[in-house]
Amino acid sequence: MPRLRHSNKLFWVYALSSAVYFTQGIEGLPSQGLFYYLKETLKYSPEKIMYIGSITTFAWLVKPVIGYIIDNFFNKKAWIYISLGLDIILVIFLGLVWLPIIFLVSLLIFNSTNAAFRDVAADGIMCVEGKKAGATGKIQSIQWISISIAGLITGIGGGYVADKWGYQAAFLMLVPVYLLVGLITFFYQQDKGEQKESSANLVSDMKRLFSHKYLLIVGLFIFLYRFSPSIGTPLFFIQRDVFGWSKILIGWLATISTIFGIIGSLLYYRFSRKINIKMWLFWSVFAGAVISLSYLYYTPVSAVIYEIIYSLAGMFIFLMTMDFMARNSVKGLEATSFALLCSFSNLALVVSNLTGAILLPKVGLSWLIIISALTSFLCLPLIRRIDDKPLKIPLEAVKS
Repeated sequence: MPRLRHSNKLFWVYALSSAVYFTQGIEGLPSQGLFYYLKETLKYSPEKIMYIGSITTFAWLVKPVIGYIIDNFFNKKAWIYISLGLDIILVIFLGLVWLPIIFLVSLLIFNSTNAAFRDVAADGIMCVEGKKAGATGKIQSIQWISISIAGLITGIGGGYVADKWGYQAAFLMLVPVYLLVGLITFFYQQDKGEQKESSANLVSDMKRLFSHKYLLIVGLFIFLYRFSPSIGTPLFFIQRDVFGWSKILIGWLATISTIFGIIGSLLYYRFSRKINIKMWLFWSVFAGAVISLSYLYYTPVSAVIYEIIYSLAGMFIFLMTMDFMARNSVKGLEATSFALLCSFSNLALVVSNLTGAILLPKVGLSWLIIISALTSFLCLPLIRRIDDKPLKIPLEAVKS
């Protein structure tokens, strides 16, 4: 009987984890409509759109703080309910009221913050329940397959909705998804007292983590590994203005890209235990530089080829990076240290976006691509100082 109850609970952990990550993916449904609104209605430049995109992701840079709040106030399940309730209110408002840009961006920031709380809460449940069942890797695989499937829907669906109805209708379509996730959350039974896992406070936890030199080396490596001035938005402009691609065609391309991303995640699930992560990270640096330089030759045909090949390889490399971060989380502070390393990664993406926005009008797209390729090598000096094995240093070693 206990084993049956445990299996039933683990099923709802899988269901809740996949539902939360699916929601993260489906929340991209309004993104194409928002892009076209900013580009074609407000006539914003690529760099201005990149600035706005960076602002809305701020909450993802402070995930350790969010993790502390979730661990010490209410519980993980309650925070999922809170974020879902606030999101329902926000998307209804975004869908029904035409807002000035300053208010629109402000609500997008709140929406992104709710998603960050929901993400950290779900990852906390994954860590707690996954460790009990020895299934953290399997749960993570399910999470990213779910977000990729949502990407399939948003790829073609987002383009269709943007073309026919605009971004406001896409926001309203999120309401049933939030309600469904709330229903799934209800069936997950959290253990009593689980919300008080942390015996320390935020300041002491952060002091312990930031005094750990190896963890900081890993964090710096992750930041430099993920950093390169962004070229994605300018390429999007080329697809629309130079290639003359329709919104629906761009949506279909995103859908195809997501399919190959799922293939990449399945390949990593299959081979993750057999590869030497340190060696693969080293060679992936050179692969990333070559990928960046390839965009110097960008035609309608090459754009499709790049999207297919790089989506598969990119998902494999991304999961390898996530696996590397998980293996190097500090024992006893896995959730907080993993969130901290994710913040380094998220910060790199934001800085990449901002750097791309600053450099694009100054140097042009071709030189921006070259600079993006060269920055790929910034992380190489740290390769020899990292390890791909789990961190096994006792907590006492990081208290001083």
